Amino acid sequence: MTDNQKILIPEDDGAADHLTNKTIPDISLPNQEGNLLRLNRADTFRIILYIFPMTGRPDRPLPDNWNSIPGAKGCTIETCAFRDHYDALISLNTIPIGISTQSIGDNKEMTSRLGVPYDVLSDEKLEFKNSLNLPNFLINDQAYLKRLTLIIEKNIIKKVFYPIYPIDKHIEEVVKWLQEN
Repeated sequence: MTDNQKILIPEDDGAADHLTNKTIPDISLPNQEGNLLRLNRADTFRIILYIFPMTGRPDRPLPDNWNSIPGAKGCTIETCAFRDHYDALISLNTIPIGISTQSIGDNKEMTSRLGVPYDVLSDEKLEFKNSLNLPNFLINDQAYLKRLTLIIEKNIIKKVFYPIYPIDKHIEEVVKWLQEN
């Protein structure tokens, strides 16, 4: 296997260690339709915030060196896994919500193309990232969120999955955690 073929596994750099038991800030972010969704909620259901760097578009190239960044590749796989397990998540009294720093338009394109039945929010202004000090990386001065998943119950982060690997098995560990907790 050459260096270009190796799977780049993200390492736990401790950048999400501070998140467990944090309160979700009183922030609203726009969904793929441009409607604001409040993240600080007192709902009876749990929320899965799966945070991802970026989902590529068929009509645009990926940012420079995207596939050489550990944890960057695989956002479409992850989004499709949450989509495919949507009914199972709902049956566990949980709703998934995606968040990236992509624009509303990019999120609209992606949710339409992939048939995503839940909200995907834009943190293009980095409000959520900055309020929780979320792990991120830069490419050409553009911030991208590192992949992580937060399970929220009554505004409190109860579980943090970080780093996430392998991406295609992540939904299984989320469902297992929800079933056991």
